[in-house]
Amino acid sequence: MKGAVLVAIAAAVGNLLQGWDNATIAGAVIYVKREFNLETQPTIEGLIVAMSLIGATVITTFSGPASDSFGRRPMLILSSILYFLSGLVMLWAPTVEILLLARLLDGFGIGLAVTLVPVYISETAPSEIRGSLNTLPQFTGSIGMFLSYCMVFGMSLMDSPSWRLMLGILSIPSIAYFVLALFFLPESPRWLVSKGRMKEAKEVLQMLRGTEDVSGEMALLVEGLGMGGETSIEQYEISADNEENAIEKDRIRLYGAEEGKSWMAKPVRGPSTIGIASRQGSVLNPNPLMDPVVTLFGSVHEKLPESGSMRSMLFSNFGSMFNMVADQQSNKPELWDEENPNNDNADNKSEGSGGDQDESNRTPLLIHDEAGNADRESNASEQIGGIGIGSGWQLAYRKDKKGLHGVKRIYLHQEPGSPASRRGSIISLAGGENETIQAAALVSRSVLLLDDVTDHNAIGKALEKQPPPADKGSASWRDLLEPGVKHALIVGVGIQILQQFSGINGVLYYTPQILQQAGVGILLSNLGMSSESSSLLISGITTLLMLPSIGFAMRLMDIAGRRWLLLSTIPVLLATLVLLVLGNVINLGSMAHAVVSTISVIVYFCCFVMGFGPVPNILCAEIFPTRVRGICIAICALTFWIGDITVTYSLPVMLNSIGLAGVFGIYAAVCTLAWFFVFFKVPETKGMPLEVITEFFAVGAKQMEQQENNNN
Repeated sequence: MKGAVLVAIAAAVGNLLQGWDNATIAGAVIYVKREFNLETQPTIEGLIVAMSLIGATVITTFSGPASDSFGRRPMLILSSILYFLSGLVMLWAPTVEILLLARLLDGFGIGLAVTLVPVYISETAPSEIRGSLNTLPQFTGSIGMFLSYCMVFGMSLMDSPSWRLMLGILSIPSIAYFVLALFFLPESPRWLVSKGRMKEAKEVLQMLRGTEDVSGEMALLVEGLGMGGETSIEQYEISADNEENAIEKDRIRLYGAEEGKSWMAKPVRGPSTIGIASRQGSVLNPNPLMDPVVTLFGSVHEKLPESGSMRSMLFSNFGSMFNMVADQQSNKPELWDEENPNNDNADNKSEGSGGDQDESNRTPLLIHDEAGNADRESNASEQIGGIGIGSGWQLAYRKDKKGLHGVKRIYLHQEPGSPASRRGSIISLAGGENETIQAAALVSRSVLLLDDVTDHNAIGKALEKQPPPADKGSASWRDLLEPGVKHALIVGVGIQILQQFSGINGVLYYTPQILQQAGVGILLSNLGMSSESSSLLISGITTLLMLPSIGFAMRLMDIAGRRWLLLSTIPVLLATLVLLVLGNVINLGSMAHAVVSTISVIVYFCCFVMGFGPVPNILCAEIFPTRVRGICIAICALTFWIGDITVTYSLPVMLNSIGLAGVFGIYAAVCTLAWFFVFFKVPETKGMPLEVITEFFAVGAKQMEQQENNNN
């Protein structure tokens, strides 16, 4: 665990350099304009700032496929080299043309770092702290901005500030980044597995996790290479591994982290308490605008609504993942378990509610298939063991006589709505207890070539014999047409567009000038500072205030979740933008106007870096399968940079034409749209292994397609 944290910190230095560059150009452009007489040429001024964005856009087009072919680590090393070269050229830059070339090289380095650092951290971090570690790029970026603003502010107090020195200092920290990337950062274990380099991947995982036994996670990484397979949603009852349970049929033995710790899992037939209770929030109160994928993810995180609680009102739309299966099968009584003619009695007995059950709640929650029926005829000796893969998820295997490989892979997770889950967890079940816990299961064909194995030690042996992928994990554009990948792209591209057009990067790049137009110099005029120095000082203080906000977000990212942070912070962004509009429309007086503008900008930045800043990149690094992650990240990053260029390049023109009130009014409208998009389309991914996230997208998207086909 410690190794993963240190690696994430080292990789995030690339974003520190990006933040450094953003703040440096924001202050240096004031002096660049003076030297080259650009006060009357806002187009050239905008181009100087936007040239790095153009470079980032160009390199992003190739970064995804290149990282898939050559690895994540070599691309990060190349990023550090480009940072260093651009700093040297900017230190020299005798003309505007040379400066533009240097900014282009700088953009190449920025593009590689911003695109691939979140991917690298996601692929190396444990799922329990992946969100917190992937917030580090936002944190280090803000540190870089603060340090840069301090440097530029100090230079602005000189008689003749040198913008070349401001920009050229970038070469110094880029050397440290190069050393870290070359000698400390390992290659991504998921990329190594995709290339069939299992031994190297295992060594990297052992270093990152600080343990010798990583067979469970290795198996998970191999399973993540599969795409397009049929996945069913099932439900299991987890109980202690004792003699009484072991002799029953359809039992799957799960192995815990401690030696001798194991449990038994049994498929649940017919409607369950979980499924019926969870439908209180989704079936009885349907929301046609809510994306079923959001509900599917929400079922993993949300507990059953408590009567009269605010939580039940806010999250009443969340139900169990079994809702969608039950809804689809509600008119298909033939899918009931025909082997048990006493389903009704058994169900009433297990539900504990006699004859009070509503007919609409008596739908089967288990998808049956031929292979599954064959499984149920097997005995306990034919079952294959399971292993933990993080965040309460278990990876298990079972025999599938009709399958080509003879094995089905199962992702198990305790149902949060289970009555038993309020008393304990899968891990807490002791060998002598009769307590049972309900667990959700994603069942699909295994990629591993497993034979008769009964514990996770055999998983390691199977991995050693696993042949490398025939295509070495390379992706094709046809893979993007998979329903789950298409759906994830809609989420990723949509959130990136809305992030950019909420105006953050335009505001960041031009913060000194925006504050200067807002009259912030009045606040510091008694100190004898120039308006430029005053604006730079306020920008530095604003950036400093961002740091505790990002720290707070890091704490909440894996607790409250990505979705909650977005839904909580976007309304605050909207409120500050409305205040900025009103402050520029209503004549408040110069002092009041300066105070309102400054406070609004500070609050806007602090809330942005808690939600809309880090979350889009975190989500995009999580929601795509390993096989197509590079291509999909490139598409999302390309969207990011195109939006960034549009906002940054157009802001000077917009300020001159419609003023601050018009600019922030447009941003406020985009924030309103963004909140609804997040609420209806963006799922919660906290604490879930990457391979499980992509499986959820695949299952939800395919069920949506089936629903659309049935409606047509």
